[in-house]
Amino acid sequence: MMTHRLPSASNGLRRRLMMIAAGCTMLAIPGAFAQEVAAPSAGIPANGDEIQQFCTNIADAARDQRYLLQKKDLEKLQADIDERIATLEKRRAEYEDWLKRRNDFLKQAQIGLVGIYKTMKADAAAAKLELVNPGVAAAIIMQLPPRQSSLILSEMSSEKAAVVTNVISSATDPDTSKEPS
Repeated sequence: MMTHRLPSASNGLRRRLMMIAAGCTMLAIPGAFAQEVAAPSAGIPANGDEIQQFCTNIADAARDQRYLLQKKDLEKLQADIDERIATLEKRRAEYEDWLKRRNDFLKQAQIGLVGIYKTMKADAAAAKLELVNPGVAAAIIMQLPPRQSSLILSEMSSEKAAVVTNVISSATDPDTSKEPS
């Protein structure tokens, strides 16, 4: 292709002229912008029989693969559950150990506490038991000999003695541990 230089043409004008010339050349070439359309092959049926056959042939393999993936997911979930169960069992064992130590301590403390109140005079024990929780006071009084318990209750204020007596009577009531029906 020969290009002639125009003496007064700028680079932009020269470029435009080149583009127009290229476009004209492309239009002159027959089939330059034609698209090829693939003609159906003579051996492939035009209907969906082959597609149906293909889908039928791979259905078992696809189902097997899907089952395999589901099995892997289930195994992973089972491993996660087993790990969580092991953690819970470990925590349960720790809790049971802590609960046993706590109960042993409470039993020792209760024996010691009852022993302390057993040796106190009734008026001093009554003054101290009026200051503690009525449930605790009732538990201590219940473990003292009846004669000492009656002396302590007689030394307590009427209101406190009534509350402690109510706690003791509800503790001995067999219906208190039953759920309401």
